Amino acid sequence: MKIICIGRNYAKHIEELANEKPTSPVVFLKPDSAILQKNNPFFIPPFSNDVHYEVEILVKINKVGKFIDVKFAHKYYDEIGLGIDFTARDIQDQCKEKGLPWEKAKAFDGSAVIGEFYPKKQFDLDTISFQLYKNNTLVQDGKSNTMLWKIDELIAYVSQYFTLKKGDIIFTGTPEGVGKVSENDVLKGFIENKEAFQIKVK
Repeated sequence: MKIICIGRNYAKHIEELANEKPTSPVVFLKPDSAILQKNNPFFIPPFSNDVHYEVEILVKINKVGKFIDVKFAHKYYDEIGLGIDFTARDIQDQCKEKGLPWEKAKAFDGSAVIGEFYPKKQFDLDTISFQLYKNNTLVQDGKSNTMLWKIDELIAYVSQYFTLKKGDIIFTGTPEGVGKVSENDVLKGFIENKEAFQIKVK
């Protein structure tokens, strides 16, 4: 399985990081070694002093697809989840300054939190609400209707470049409110009031 991530899919998040608004989805990959195993803590890597949380809606692909038309994209997933794309912001900034790829900042071991998945039919895909709490304080509060590209559009776009396979997971981008994690932080993610994950930071 592969993890396909979308960057800059919420306008206010683009603004908070002073990034340029893209004309098409920004796509990058994480290896399967990036997955934080369930019930494990997240360890801040020794190479970064500025790791940020980024909560995101996840989509799990349920069958093989290539060059998928937007109108058929809904047939390629039946589960929605929530996760975190941990980002070494200091490393990412260095890479961006030099025009280099982001993988060191985005794809390191443990950088992908994959929470619980729920049947798609439980949600109105246009108005999914989701939140991230850090130490019981709300830090990110998103809604799917503020995505620049919707889930079906992302599936169609990504499938032009990568064959999608059963079990692949798409991280659909993060809303505003990203911030630094510190040792002993506790992160809890909710999607439509369902707790999807709880992570301890070490």
